[in-house]
Amino acid sequence: MKSTNRLPSHIDGFSSGASLGGTVSRYRKKQNIYTQGAPAYTLFYIQEGGVRLTARTKNRPSAVTAILGVHDFFGELCLAGYPLRMSTAVALTASSIRTIKKEEMLQMLRKKNKASNSLVAYLLSSVKNYQDHVAHLLTSSAEKRLARVLLRLAHLDKNGPPVVEIPVLSHQVLAEMVGTTRPRVNLFMNRFRKRGFINYDGGLEVRQSLRKVLRNR
Repeated sequence: MKSTNRLPSHIDGFSSGASLGGTVSRYRKKQNIYTQGAPAYTLFYIQEGGVRLTARTKNRPSAVTAILGVHDFFGELCLAGYPLRMSTAVALTASSIRTIKKEEMLQMLRKKNKASNSLVAYLLSSVKNYQDHVAHLLTSSAEKRLARVLLRLAHLDKNGPPVVEIPVLSHQVLAEMVGTTRPRVNLFMNRFRKRGFINYDGGLEVRQSLRKVLRNR
C-alpha cells in the first residue's frame, strides 16, 4: 500500500500551509519559479510537487544544490537579509506552491506561537541537513549518498511509514545532487529496485528498507 508524504514533525504547525498566509500558485513541470540574482522579498512553501535549486558561479556550469518536496520551504534566505536570490528554483513536476511575503513571515516569527516555533525548527533542521550533506559528500560512498537523498526527499525517518511516493527524478539530476555520474546512479537505482528498496509505479516509491544501505560498510 502506498503512503503519501506525511507532515514532518518539525513543521506540524503548518498543516496544509493555510496558516502561513500568502497566495498559492500552480507551476508547470520545468517552469522557473525564480532565477539566481533576482530580488528576494518572498519565500515559498511546497504544498504539492517538487522543486530543484541550482546555483552557478562564474565560468562554471550550474550545480544542483537541493531537491525539495512537499512541506519544504525555499527562498528563506531573504529572512536573513539576503537581497538577491542565491539560486535558481525550477518546478520538478506540476507543483502547487505558496508564496509568502518576507514581512508577513517576519511578523509571524515575532508572535512566538506554534507556527513560528515550527518554522524556526525547520530552518535549524535545514542548516543541519546542509552541513550533513557536505560531510557525506566527503566521507560517504556515492551509493550511500544517493540513499540519503531519496530518504530525505521522502521525509522518511526511522519512525516514518513503510513507503512514501515521491515524483520521479531524472538520473542526471540525482547524479548532480549526489556528486557522481549518471551511469553510476543508474547502477545504484537498479540495485535498489532489485532489492525491493524502491519501486516505480507512476511515481517513485521509497521504502523504509532503503535505510539498510546506510548501515552497510
